[in-house]
Amino acid sequence: MSLAVDNIGQLVTLDPADPERPVRVDAALVIDDGRIAWVGDARRAPAADSRLDARGRAVVPGFVDSHSHLVFAGDRADEWEARMTGVPYTAGGILRTVAATRAATDDELRARLARHVAEVRAQGSTTIEVKSGYGLTVADEQRAVRLAAEVTPETTFLGAHVVAPEYADDRDAYVELVCGEMLAACAPHSRWIDVFIDAGAFTVDEARRVLKAGRAAGLGLRVHAGQRAADGGVALAVELGAASVDHATHLTGDDVDALAAASTVATLLPLVEFSTRQSYPDARHLINAGVTIAIASDANPGSNYSSSMPLAIALAVREMGLTPLEALAAATVGGAAALQRGDVGHLGVGARGDLVVLQAPDFRWLGYRPGVPLVAHTVLGGEVLAS
Repeated sequence: MSLAVDNIGQLVTLDPADPERPVRVDAALVIDDGRIAWVGDARRAPAADSRLDARGRAVVPGFVDSHSHLVFAGDRADEWEARMTGVPYTAGGILRTVAATRAATDDELRARLARHVAEVRAQGSTTIEVKSGYGLTVADEQRAVRLAAEVTPETTFLGAHVVAPEYADDRDAYVELVCGEMLAACAPHSRWIDVFIDAGAFTVDEARRVLKAGRAAGLGLRVHAGQRAADGGVALAVELGAASVDHATHLTGDDVDALAAASTVATLLPLVEFSTRQSYPDARHLINAGVTIAIASDANPGSNYSSSMPLAIALAVREMGLTPLEALAAATVGGAAALQRGDVGHLGVGARGDLVVLQAPDFRWLGYRPGVPLVAHTVLGGEVLAS
């Protein structure tokens, strides 16, 4: 079945094959068998089995949210309230979510995950990465990635989120568990492995052990680093060829130079800075240095319980120095690069038919009207999802 999307006021393709024309007017596109089959002037559009009338609105690629933690139970609204009164963020609250998640049934976790996925789809995210990390036992981590795999192929094993409470007095034994039995149980359900480098989580040396074990098991590498301080995690990510280093809020000059010379994407998480009252990364400096950047939500119950990629785009423009087009690109083709996917994040011929019809005539309204529902339709693989 084919779908024509026409009467488009403004089409943002971000097509790597046509970098000189990222935005088109009076355009249309056709999706056939889930893929973009044709893009061009509206008057030349070929026939299709069905039609979506954009009614003069802007059409953009579906957002690629390359960093989220959506398998969990409970909430930490009290921590958020405390931060708003000046209590600094630490990684310690993760263990509260671990306790709640362990106590939840599979059906409870699956139902909450389904609600989260419906929420991100309604906000225009068509590709999402989902991490484990709130189980910290072999069985609970395996359960988390298994449930995540029911909703996305971009699943990440994050047993190295923090040290499990049972191992508080024996960190080395926990790292060994993550690298051994836990990894063996989770790898069949995971595409990626991740580790949180932080004073409240893991050291660079511990992270190296975890990442090398994951690579030996056939998983791609991702790294949390630089959230609260320049901690050496960026250098490790580049050294090991990680697809992405996430947060990257606090970087040294050497970190920036290393990223500029590597394929590792710097994934920035502006909603976390918004929710924790920390300083924002200087995305303008990174782009000027030649670093590939992505923007993701980092939706999680602690440091940021928002999955809104439109709000993340608005913050990237307002607080991080990006132009509206750069911010949109970071939330689409940038996220795709962080996931090493060439088939999403743009609307070039051959890409997946994932797009968003905005309730707006211009993509710049994503920053111009922050906090306002701006998604009229989300199209996933050529299927128009129910609004």
